[in-house]
Amino acid sequence: MKKLFILFCFALMCLIGCKSNKITDIEVTTLVKTTASWNGAKLPKYLDGDPEITILKIIIPPKTKLPLHKHPEINAGVVLKGELTVISEANDTLHLKAGEPIVELVDTWHFGRNDANEPVEIIVFYAGVKGTPITILKK
Repeated sequence: MKKLFILFCFALMCLIGCKSNKITDIEVTTLVKTTASWNGAKLPKYLDGDPEITILKIIIPPKTKLPLHKHPEINAGVVLKGELTVISEANDTLHLKAGEPIVELVDTWHFGRNDANEPVEIIVFYAGVKGTPITILKK
């Protein structure tokens, strides 16, 4: 996983370092850079195994509450449209609006809720190990 991350960083540096006549038109904004999830819990070390990256676009309909669940893998996302409230089992609460990032809780029960009258669209990136589920529902 570390090799994949280093390769990604190297490729990004090469891309940013490329010269062109339009380089001044490129804008890079860091939405989040952290070692902790949104409630302040430290992110776990990466697991051993074959790395697997999953990117999902999730649409949550209006007035919808997701089931209680947890993620065994590190993941982060950005809300594209709408507003989303995320609540942990310990009642930690995060309210997100369009354009805002989230570094999700890992191995912590939580749920998302769309209280608005419009859908929420969010892109989520999961960095895990092949064969590991990205979401586990609480029974």
